[in-house]
Amino acid sequence: MGLLDTLKAKTGRVKDKAGDFVQQHEDQIGRGLDKAARKVDSTTKGKYSDRIDSGTGKAKDAIGRLSRKDTGGTGTGPAPGA
Repeated sequence: MGLLDTLKAKTGRVKDKAGDFVQQHEDQIGRGLDKAARKVDSTTKGKYSDRIDSGTGKAKDAIGRLSRKDTGGTGTGPAPGA
């Protein structure tokens, strides 16, 4: 097995562990993202509210995708064959 194959195998295991962690703590992570967004928005006095909201939404979407990968949850895309 070559070096790249070994690295790919190890990153796959790390990704699986991260997915498991996210699945167990999805609510806490979401609350943390909201708290951080409120703090940054307050610190910048609302100057970047739209960007903060957008970034928080994208982060929550990514968290949702990670947590659903193990459970076989469905994404928001079209159904296969549709």
